[in-house]
Amino acid sequence: MMLRKTAAAAAVVLALTASATACGKSGSPDDKADKAGDKAAPPVPTYKVNTAADVKDSPVFEKIKGKTITIGTKADQPGLGFEHPGTKKRSGFDVEIARMIAADLGFDEAHIKFQTIPSEARETQIASGGVDLYVGTYTINDERKKQVGFGGPYFIAGQSLLVKADSDIKGPDDLKGKKVCSATGSTPLKRIKDPKYGAAEVKAQQGYQLCAQEVVNGTVDALTTDDSILMGYAAENKGALKVVGQPFSKEPYGVGLKKDDKALRDAVNNALEAHMKNGDWKKAFDATLGRSGVAAPNPPAVDRY
Repeated sequence: MMLRKTAAAAAVVLALTASATACGKSGSPDDKADKAGDKAAPPVPTYKVNTAADVKDSPVFEKIKGKTITIGTKADQPGLGFEHPGTKKRSGFDVEIARMIAADLGFDEAHIKFQTIPSEARETQIASGGVDLYVGTYTINDERKKQVGFGGPYFIAGQSLLVKADSDIKGPDDLKGKKVCSATGSTPLKRIKDPKYGAAEVKAQQGYQLCAQEVVNGTVDALTTDDSILMGYAAENKGALKVVGQPFSKEPYGVGLKKDDKALRDAVNNALEAHMKNGDWKKAFDATLGRSGVAAPNPPAVDRY
C-alpha cells in the first residue's frame, strides 16, 4: 500500500549528502528548523510516564528498571527514524513508537538512550543485550522469530522501487538486467535476489541513503525497500527520483526484543494497543509520515503469539 511519503525535504538532502544516522525522540520533534513546509505540521504528542510500571518475570525489565532503557533504531530514514547531523536529536514515526512504549514502561525522555543499529546487527544486538528494544522498520517474519521476539505489528508497509525520474523501470518486472541496491541484512535485499526478478546485480549497502545516492549518481538503476522509506527520498528529490509500481510485499513492522521474554513482549503489546486506542498513534503518524499529506491508515491489529 502506497501510504507513505515521508517528511520534509531538507531531511533527505541531509541524509544523502551527510550520510546521517537517524531515529527519534519522545515528545518534541527536532524538525522545527528542518523544513519550510513543516510549519503547519501538528506537533508530536507527549506521553505520560507510568511511574508505577513493573513488568514482573521480565529479565530485561528487571535489569533496566529505574535506570535507562536502550532502544535501537535507524538514523537515515526521514519521517521514520532520523538523527539530525547538527543537533543529534532524533525524529520520526518509529522514534515516536519507541517513546510511547518507553513511557508506558516507566522511562521519561531523559532515561531513553537511542542507539543506531545497522540492519545486519539487529538480532545480535537484541540477543546480546546491546539494546533492550529495537524499533526501526523491522519486518516481523518467521525466520527472525527463531532468534528474537516481536511486539506489534505497529505498522504495515510494502516493498517498492525508487528510480530516476526518467527511468523506464515501471515495476519489478522491469528489473531484468538492471542493477539494484538495498541495505545489508534487510528483507528487501533478500527478496530482490530471487531469480524471478532477473536483476543483473544486487548491491548491498550499509544504509538506504547510500543506495539513494547511487540512484542519483546513476551507478545503480533502482533502490528497493519499503515504500514508507522510498516516498521520503522521492519527496525530497522531486523531479529527480520517483517511486514506481505497486508494492510487491507486505511488511509488518514490529518491536524487536529478547526471544523468550514473553512478559516484556506482552507489556510492549499492551502499550501499543493503549496508544492506538487513545489516539497517540494517529497523532504520531500525522506529525511524522503524515507531513507529506498522506492520511493516517487504521493501525494494524497486534499479534499476540
